[in-house]
Amino acid sequence: MNKRFVVAWVVLFVVWMVKDMLVHGMLLGTDYAALPRLFRPEADAQGYFGWMILAHVLMAGAFVWIYERGIAPDKPWLEQGIRYGIAVALLTSVPTYLIYYAVQPLPGTLVAKQIVFDAIGLLVLGIVMAWLYRPRTA
Repeated sequence: MNKRFVVAWVVLFVVWMVKDMLVHGMLLGTDYAALPRLFRPEADAQGYFGWMILAHVLMAGAFVWIYERGIAPDKPWLEQGIRYGIAVALLTSVPTYLIYYAVQPLPGTLVAKQIVFDAIGLLVLGIVMAWLYRPRTA
């Protein structure tokens, strides 16, 4: 584990937390509030915030670790970041929310918003990741 890896891990953790606060706190907050039997009330959820931090630390570390091992030095960094963001979205967010939809009584519009917002967020994370690992110029 080198300095670049650690810096990328910290940056991705922060960006991911901000992205999820924007998406799930602001953009989808009223959608979640309309489903009180499926989601914890805000006051109760705060007691579990440490688990949210741990999850984001793990996701950011894995995101960096996988990207670092798949860099193609002969490809443009932006292209790699977009491709990586799409791949991660198709591997994680899209199927996860579709599975939640199949097993929980979630409104289809909420699931569509979750997929779209998280996919956009993962594209941004992929681009940030690729920028952090872009080739260094002399």
